[in-house]
Amino acid sequence: MSIDRTPSFVGMIFLAVLVVGGGTVSRAQTPGPAHPLDQLTAAELQAATEALTAAGHVDDDARFHLINLHEPVKADVVNWEPGAPFQRQAFAVVKKGNETFEAIVDVSRREVISWQKVEGVQPNLTEEEIVGGGELAKTHPDWQSAMRQRGITDFSSVLCAAVSPGYYGIAEETGRRVGKAFCYDLTKGANFWARPIEGLTTLVDLNTMEVIRVIDTGPVPVPTAPADYDEQDVGSLREIPTSIVVDQPNGPSFRVNGNEVSWQNWRFHFRVDPRVGLIVSRVSYVDKGQERSILYQGSLAELFVPYMDPDVGWYFRTYMDAGEFLVGINTVSLEPAFDCPENARYFNAVLADAHGQPQSKERAVCIFERYAGDAAWRHFDFMTGKTETRRKRDLVLRLIATLGNYDYTFDWTFEQNGTIRVGVGASGTEQVKAVASRAANEPGGNDDARYGRFVSEHTVAINHDHFFSFRMDLDVDGTAN
Repeated sequence: MSIDRTPSFVGMIFLAVLVVGGGTVSRAQTPGPAHPLDQLTAAELQAATEALTAAGHVDDDARFHLINLHEPVKADVVNWEPGAPFQRQAFAVVKKGNETFEAIVDVSRREVISWQKVEGVQPNLTEEEIVGGGELAKTHPDWQSAMRQRGITDFSSVLCAAVSPGYYGIAEETGRRVGKAFCYDLTKGANFWARPIEGLTTLVDLNTMEVIRVIDTGPVPVPTAPADYDEQDVGSLREIPTSIVVDQPNGPSFRVNGNEVSWQNWRFHFRVDPRVGLIVSRVSYVDKGQERSILYQGSLAELFVPYMDPDVGWYFRTYMDAGEFLVGINTVSLEPAFDCPENARYFNAVLADAHGQPQSKERAVCIFERYAGDAAWRHFDFMTGKTETRRKRDLVLRLIATLGNYDYTFDWTFEQNGTIRVGVGASGTEQVKAVASRAANEPGGNDDARYGRFVSEHTVAINHDHFFSFRMDLDVDGTAN
C-alpha cells in the first residue's frame, strides 16, 4: 500500500468525530467477526496496538495514522464457507518522529508479522497536528503583529488550523512535514467558515513544531453579513414527511446477518473502512434460483478537491480527502428521520484513534427501502381498458462523512432490475474568501470575483471541483469475466 503525501485541510472539528457522539469501546461491547471481510472489532484493534507495543515498535510518542483490516487473499474469501475459520490481520501506518512505518499484525495471535520503514512518504494529518499547528502559528510575533494590524487583539477568539500545502517543489518545504495555517474569526457568528481572516498564512513544520514563515499580503475586512444557519425560520423544513416512507407493517423485507445483507434477489457484505468509508463486497444476484456473482468489491478510491485561485493563500488548497484525511474516520452519526427515513436500520462502526484505541461511532451507516417514485413496470391494455403497474422500490446503503466545510453523502443503491447505482452528494457550506469589495458591481468587484462568485457581502466562493474516483473489482459470473 502506498501512503499519500502530506494531507490537506479539513479542520479540527471533523477530525474529532470519533470522540464527539461516540466513545471508547471495551472488548466486551463488540461481538467477534463473522465474515473474513468484517471490519476490525474493538478487541482486534486493541490487540494490534498491544502487539506493536509489546514488540517495542510503538511507544507513547508514536501515533497511529491508520489501522484497518488487512484483507485475506481474494481466492480465500471467495472459497470461504460460512462457519469455517478465517485469518484476521490488521494493517497499521505508524509515525514515530519524522519516520513512517507500515505494519501487519496477526490479531488472533497478537503477533507482529511485519514492521517496515517506508521512505519518502507522509501519512495523513492527525487532529493533534492540525490543531497544534494552528495554535503554534498564533504564538509567533509576526502573526500576532499581523492580527493587531487587522484590529484583532484577543487571539483566543481566533480559530487556526494547519493544513496541507500540497506539493509544488518549493525549497523551504522539501524534505519537511509542513502545514499552512489559516484562520477564522469566532466573534461574528456561529458559522466561522463565513468569517475567514484573509491575507495571512503561516508555514509551520509539524515535525519540529516551529514556524518557518509568516506570509502577510495585507488586511482584508472580515465579512459580517448574516451567515448562521438558524437566522431564518426553518421549522417547517425540520418536519418529518411520511409520504415517502415505505409501508412495512411486518418490518423490512431485507435480512441482515452481521454485515451481510439479503434483499429480494440481492446479496452483499459491507463494512466501514477508516480510509475510504463504505466498502461493499461479495455482491451477487439470485437469477432463477442460481446465485450469480456481480462485484467482488467496490469502494471510493479517492476524493480530490482542488480550488482554483492562484492567490498565495489559496493555490495550495488541493485536497485529497480520502488519502489525506480518511473518509471513514470522519464518518458522522446519522440523524434518524432526517439523514435517513424513519424505516431505516442503523449500524455502528468501531475505528481506532491516533493512539490506537478503539472508538465507537454510533449510527455510522443506515440501510433502508424506499419508493423510487417511478413505475418498475406498467402496461395499458387497450383491449380491456385496464392498466397494470408496479411501484419501483430500491434498497439504499448510506454513509455521511464531514470533511471540513463539506458533508458528503455516499449511497449504494440496489434496484429490483439488477442495477447498482453509486451516488454521491455534497452539502454543508462553501469555503469562501474574504475580499475588499462589497459586491461584483462595485469598484474592484470583477477582479475579486475573477476565480469565484459573490455569495454575500465581501464574500466570494472560490471555484473548485470535486473528483470522486471509485475502485470496482467486478466479477460478473466469476473472475474469468
